[in-house]
Amino acid sequence: MSISLTQEPPKNWLRGVLEPCLLALLNDNERYGYELSALLAEAGLGTVPGGSLYPALLRLEKSGLITSEWKAGDGGPGRKYYRLTDQGNTRLADNADQWLRFSASVQEVLEQGRTS
Repeated sequence: MSISLTQEPPKNWLRGVLEPCLLALLNDNERYGYELSALLAEAGLGTVPGGSLYPALLRLEKSGLITSEWKAGDGGPGRKYYRLTDQGNTRLADNADQWLRFSASVQEVLEQGRTS
């Protein structure tokens, strides 16, 4: 089974990468939940339902990797903005290094499977 560019990846793949991806998206700017969801979809990770997104953000916050702050909306309801902490920045760097090694290993195994 191959995944086309228009097909979303299997949902179980997202579970393992959602939190590191959220840290990465918060690295350069504070963002609110819907914005994070849209950026994940734009990146090709598929639609992330609120039932997955907000618990992940809460886990990151409880772990001290991000902080949050409610801000008044521009003529609408307020939004909760999330920001990376110093601890989150360190975790992001560690996760990025680990991911590069892990994904290279997965790629190698998949390539071996295709040629067998």
